[in-house]
Amino acid sequence: MRIFDTKVQHLKYKVLREVARYAWQGTLTENLMNIPKIIVPGKTPTMRCCIYKEQAIVSERVKLAMGGNPENKNVIEVIDIACDECPMGGYEVTGACRGCLAHRCEDVCKKGAITIDANQKAHIDKDKCVECGLCAKVCPYSAIINHKRPCEQACKVKAISMNENKAAKINDEKCISCGACVYQCPWGAINDKSYILNVINMIKDSEENSRYKVYAVVAPSIASQFVYAKLGQVLTGIKKLGFYDIVEAALGADLVALSEAKELAEKGFLTSSCCPAFVSYVKKQFPDLSEFISHNLSPMATIAKRIKDEDPTAKVVFIGPCTAKKMEFKNDDVAPYVDSVITFEELQALFDSKDLEINNLEEEDISDASYYGRIFARSCGLSEAVAEGIKEHGIEGFDLKAVPCDGIDACRVALLKATKRVLDGNFIEGMACVGGCVGGAGCLTHGDVNKLKIDKHGRLSIHTDIIGAVNALENKN
Repeated sequence: MRIFDTKVQHLKYKVLREVARYAWQGTLTENLMNIPKIIVPGKTPTMRCCIYKEQAIVSERVKLAMGGNPENKNVIEVIDIACDECPMGGYEVTGACRGCLAHRCEDVCKKGAITIDANQKAHIDKDKCVECGLCAKVCPYSAIINHKRPCEQACKVKAISMNENKAAKINDEKCISCGACVYQCPWGAINDKSYILNVINMIKDSEENSRYKVYAVVAPSIASQFVYAKLGQVLTGIKKLGFYDIVEAALGADLVALSEAKELAEKGFLTSSCCPAFVSYVKKQFPDLSEFISHNLSPMATIAKRIKDEDPTAKVVFIGPCTAKKMEFKNDDVAPYVDSVITFEELQALFDSKDLEINNLEEEDISDASYYGRIFARSCGLSEAVAEGIKEHGIEGFDLKAVPCDGIDACRVALLKATKRVLDGNFIEGMACVGGCVGGAGCLTHGDVNKLKIDKHGRLSIHTDIIGAVNALENKN
């Protein structure tokens, strides 16, 4: 059965798997030079011009699998030597140009970048073009099109440009670490750093010295992944990796929903704080709205704090679909509670690095969270949970007008309206990834079917109300 959406994901996984395999054995340093040859064996290139370039690129992937460049604070990095196959793009005149007499493209260009040849056909001078797009808008034949690189097309915050070597360059001042470029790059030239070595070392240390216990906090979107096994088998696999216990991040979502419902009713207008990429987007692009970001920690941090309050020996690892979480756990307000973050891609690599056939394992049960906490994983889920929170609190006289935003484009529209005080709503649910967390860059698979799986997972909860799940947590402890 196909586990990943793309071959690029599979290549990334293979590198992570081999790095993890040697790390478990304690022989990673001695075998670093072997990994490129394991991933790219033989003498015939399959992806690049020559075997040597393929192995050189794999060597760079190994570095990212080991944590990447420590001087680069962004979790998203570009492998320069892998980024050389995409055309530069920009606005180009196609064969659809009819050489018309109007030449509106020439007239509208304020930079003099368009000239007309002897056959009345238009040409664009790349040195003068500023890519404003006006020529494309006025062409009656739609003969001028904009060829953007996939990474640029994917980046909705315009954080990607080209450096002097024509490789992708990330503007960290704009980047929100959502990972859209990582998933969309056809060459795997843009990757997120991995912290699997941190996790492996924590687990090994806890087993050898018993100084602390390593807890796994799993995102509710896990129910839409690992389609070749049952969720209970996936959870058993996590335990067999050496985690002491597993807790649903959805339980943190229950706590957040109740708290956020109260905060919203008190303040009258809020933007959500659950998605770190969205929060970063608000702070960077709409700083005037920063004061309206919910003061609640994300579900990940909320439940991690709870775990550490109850068990001072705990180390907490979040497992989910999100590359932006790898930035969030380093924030000053989150770092005390979350010790590391890995994605579902990395979890699959960890399973296979220890040769765990999870589809053959018994099933571990988990039933902490409510239906509403679990549906945080898909777009509109947070809004539904906050509405339920208002209802369960018995808050009267407050009319919730939620604006669920499915992806950054939708977030931008809502935030622009909010800045101009024309938004027909009082709560912005911001999700950077299309579809919500089920569309995260660290997912094994993407698609609308994942939303249906989340709803099914939610309906399996023994708690039909949020307060019931929270009370069960209190009684358990």
